[in-house]
Amino acid sequence: MSLQPGAAAPIFTLPAKPGENVDVGQSIGRKPVVLLFFPMAFSPVCSDEMCHFRDHWEQWNLLDADIFGISVDNLFVTEKFRQELNIPFPVLSDFNKEVARQYDVLYDDPFGMKGIAKRSAYVIGADGTIKYVWFTDDPGVQVNFDEIRAEVESEEREGVSGQG
Repeated sequence: MSLQPGAAAPIFTLPAKPGENVDVGQSIGRKPVVLLFFPMAFSPVCSDEMCHFRDHWEQWNLLDADIFGISVDNLFVTEKFRQELNIPFPVLSDFNKEVARQYDVLYDDPFGMKGIAKRSAYVIGADGTIKYVWFTDDPGVQVNFDEIRAEVESEEREGVSGQG
């Protein structure tokens, strides 16, 4: 079972490309964070997911949340994927599957894909706890972009009202 809302979000560092690691833990607990686990770079549904965020980046960028794509593909593949699709946020390689295990989003082998990340989305609040969890066992099902955005917007409103 994946981590549930209210749980403390595991912090981690993953490579974005050769020689460049991204410390996601620096964002967790500081601002809203969106984690997008996806099965495989360059597959149609995964490409559509990342391109949706790219194509609507102006709207997402206004939310002051950090967004990270995460795949178990190697770091050369994830960087090529990010470059070719012009994705404006880091696409991280979890090649050793450590983060996918922490977030409990690895397939058990239902489709002959043992060790591939399930399409999953997490919204982590500025307090470092998980606010939203979505995942599917069907790699052909797309994330609910509107639900993710609504949760980030809700987190933004709470952060603003909590500062007074």
